[in-house]
Amino acid sequence: MVKIRLKRLGYKKNPTYRIVVINDLQKREGKPICELGHYNPKTKEMKLDKAAALEWISKGAKPSETAQYLINNCDDEGRLIYKQKTEKKLSKKALAKLEAEKEAKAQAEAEAAKAAEEAAAAPAEEAPAEEAAAE
Repeated sequence: MVKIRLKRLGYKKNPTYRIVVINDLQKREGKPICELGHYNPKTKEMKLDKAAALEWISKGAKPSETAQYLINNCDDEGRLIYKQKTEKKLSKKALAKLEAEKEAKAQAEAEAAKAAEEAAAAPAEEAPAEEAAAE
């Protein structure tokens, strides 16, 4: 079976990868059938021949999980579309404080809605009493 996977290059703690088409019985650093591009996870730099990758997939090559992610998240020129996380991680204290603020806000809104409901109901009850007093 033919697979599309990453071939590790680079030295210790500084990996770079080549995206290759290789027989699944070969070693990770074995001789590839075809090289499709390269990927540097530290700098998020990537160059991939997306058309060739899709052609190999149509021929029956199975991409690894990471290779599939890279193929799906690259543009037509083969560069990685990196989406930075906008959500920040918060400490337990900060999360608890945020939850307390949300609960207080929800409670205040509920009280305001209840007060508005009571205010709307009060004049409707007084109107018939005034009409009866006028007669």
